[in-house]
Amino acid sequence: MGGETLTPAQQELFDWLSDYIASHQHSPSIRQMMDGMGLRSPAPIQSRLRHLQEKGWITWKEGQARTLQLLDNALSGVPVLGAVAAGGLVETFDDVQETLDMSSVLKTRGLFALTVNGDSMVDSYIANGDVVLMEPVQEPSLIRNGTVVSAMVPGSGTTLKHFYRKGSLVILEAANPAYEPIEIDAEMVKIQGKLLAVWRKA
Repeated sequence: MGGETLTPAQQELFDWLSDYIASHQHSPSIRQMMDGMGLRSPAPIQSRLRHLQEKGWITWKEGQARTLQLLDNALSGVPVLGAVAAGGLVETFDDVQETLDMSSVLKTRGLFALTVNGDSMVDSYIANGDVVLMEPVQEPSLIRNGTVVSAMVPGSGTTLKHFYRKGSLVILEAANPAYEPIEIDAEMVKIQGKLLAVWRKA
């Protein structure tokens, strides 16, 4: 969790920053940090920020308070939950293999990431080895046709496809003409998440 241990004053500022960024979804100004810490001068805040940066708890361009980002993985990690098939189907893994460093606000929405296996989504600019960021789906009936989803197909594992509903059927369609659509009874499919973003690991 974070880098080196912090002094009580540094910890106090870090905890305040964590709460502020989680609530407001952006970093505070130096003046807001001074008010939050009950200080009348910016010097102690800037000193604490420098120490937080040196110890690996934040990134910050000095003089530009809005560039501040937390590096605490416990707060800002989105779990990579395994691989998702874009082609044949693969099993998902329960063990979290790695963490993508994200701002702490994402965690509040329960987001998760999957590594793409296969080329069935290439026409939607999702390639083998990409990481897709998914938002959990609470109400599958509200998914719009054409949405890219990760879906659990019984006996086959999880696949990444375009979602279409046709009566009592769900059609999971690839973005590659080499792959046939999967048609399955809606009751049989578990839609785990819908696509928010794609990372290409350079």
